[in-house]
Amino acid sequence: MVNGMKNETPNKSRIYRLSISSNKGERKENVSSVKVVAGKGIEGDAHFGSERPVSLLPYESFSKLDGEQIQIDPGDFAENITTRGLDFSRLTIGSRIALGEAVILEVIQIGKECHNECVIKQTVGDCIMPREGVFARPLLSGRLREGDPVKII
Repeated sequence: MVNGMKNETPNKSRIYRLSISSNKGERKENVSSVKVVAGKGIEGDAHFGSERPVSLLPYESFSKLDGEQIQIDPGDFAENITTRGLDFSRLTIGSRIALGEAVILEVIQIGKECHNECVIKQTVGDCIMPREGVFARPLLSGRLREGDPVKII
């Protein structure tokens, strides 16, 4: 304890990459910042206004598939937000995630069913989104940038 306060390790969870695409079911392109709109999603992304407007995936999951024969990059699984250091095992339906200075997301789905015609699965050979992806709806709007803090609230 220091000055009567508990020593706490600062939250090191961060946005590693942000990604968007104009079409559903394809790899997303990395961008340095995005505008998140409450109830709608990420401006410029194909899932804006859909029932699963924002997708998240931990960068740590990539090591489960990354081999010598394939190169996997953030956005390759069509995720919007790739995080580093966030413990996804603590997330449940209804969990809230604070990102950057103002954005709040509410988890609405964990995992998904992957269809056989999935371009990502065909290209990479496997898809981790059905097992480890998280889908959320934005409750508060704001701008996000790579490196912004992320925490479960």
